[in-house]
Amino acid sequence: MDDTIAISALQHYAYCPRQFALIHIEQVWGENRFTAEGRLLHERVDSGTAEQRRDVRYERGVMLESQQYHLRGKMDLLEIHSGDPPIYYPVEYKRGKPKIEDWDRIQLCAQALCLEEMRQCVIEEGALWYWEVRRREVIAISPELRFATLAIIEGARSLLASGLTPHPIADTRRCRACSLVDLCEPKVFLKDHSRRYVEDLFKP
Repeated sequence: MDDTIAISALQHYAYCPRQFALIHIEQVWGENRFTAEGRLLHERVDSGTAEQRRDVRYERGVMLESQQYHLRGKMDLLEIHSGDPPIYYPVEYKRGKPKIEDWDRIQLCAQALCLEEMRQCVIEEGALWYWEVRRREVIAISPELRFATLAIIEGARSLLASGLTPHPIADTRRCRACSLVDLCEPKVFLKDHSRRYVEDLFKP
């Protein structure tokens, strides 16, 4: 059985485990303006060819895989800075703007984990480029971010193994930007108190 997880799926799980389950367990998908803009942005980035500018090589649409973490995916941009050893610098493109939460940083860190395994290197930092603000945010691949990323990998793998779709998260503000909101129907779950009623009946 192939238990490989798509790197992009980790962001789905970090954002909302129910969204992750709808996409990767129930195999449903919906598109809105945000997903369409993101798809076009990545198509534009991935279509570029590799190039060399002075001591930096730029490789686009780089395929990634980790046997240790059972991950697979594609990186938008890999910068390889000349040196002994060379410095590998992952860059992920996002349509929105920098976020307080770690959703995007976790995806970048997972890419770094794959690169470290594939190219026998250590990656100390990378960057997230946000289309809405047209600038990079430098991200340290810190022990804390690595720990958070490994926890998300484990959580996503456990949810896949269960085959169950969890209830919506409590923070319904995230639902506004979710392309699956009509399929998820979070408001229905908010109105349905039957599960809580049954649980209360059996409380000691």
